[in-house]
Amino acid sequence: MNTIIKKSPTLVIGGNGKTGRRIVNRLNALKLPVKIGSRSSEIPFDWNAPENWEKILSGCNAVYIAYSPDLAVPGATDSIRYLCELAKKVGIQKLVLLSGRGEPEAQACEEIVKNSGVGWSILRCSWFNQNFSESFLHGSVMSGIVALPVGQIKEPFVDVDDIADVAVAALTEEGHDGKLYELTGPELITFAKAVEMISKAANQEVTFQEITHEEFIVGLKSEQIPAEYIELLDYLFTEVLDGRNSCLANGVQQALGRAPRDFSSFVMQAAQDGVWARQKQALEKITN
Repeated sequence: MNTIIKKSPTLVIGGNGKTGRRIVNRLNALKLPVKIGSRSSEIPFDWNAPENWEKILSGCNAVYIAYSPDLAVPGATDSIRYLCELAKKVGIQKLVLLSGRGEPEAQACEEIVKNSGVGWSILRCSWFNQNFSESFLHGSVMSGIVALPVGQIKEPFVDVDDIADVAVAALTEEGHDGKLYELTGPELITFAKAVEMISKAANQEVTFQEITHEEFIVGLKSEQIPAEYIELLDYLFTEVLDGRNSCLANGVQQALGRAPRDFSSFVMQAAQDGVWARQKQALEKITN
């Protein structure tokens, strides 16, 4: 598809996050103007401070929307609705929403974007590969035990680099308007199998332990996780991970014309990059 040459910047909300920073890097590589929407930006973007949104949106052509912490939390629909209203008001031409599979609240936000009066693409994603290397699960990997209240439920983990590639295509190329891309990896894997693969690739002992719902909550509280995050993780690990997403989708192929990256490739590359090894060395320096 042909790349659309844009003189106005793309606003990447969550531009320092897992998907956002990759999108920013890709837009920079294409020499396309980009504005990062984050709390640390020159004009801060904060989901709890909507009074700044119109100023941040003004002058932009397109917006990538990554809602934090998750579209499933209370108030997300109100925030997405107001953002869409402002986007239309200031003349935004394209919205690309990062959404989640199997989350009714996320799908309610999708409908708001679809009915916004602005061009749109939606990326409905499964669990990220990088949750094991860049998010809360990487600490568990480095501790040697990944303890979660999930059994043999299989998940089609998707790679964040695939998400970023699809997002950039939707933001910069023709032919993606009005498309909902359901993004998964090419295979279904249990969390236990994922941990086994990481252990082997990283050449260190990491085991998976299935725990009860109650044990999961107690563990989160002991780590002083904020209550709103505990509620979100409880929802994601008990309701959403009930098997409803144990199926593959072809959104990556539809958007990019290629297969998605498999979990094994992610694990091998992360291990070669020393992701888990570096974390282990840092932990040993602190504890010795």
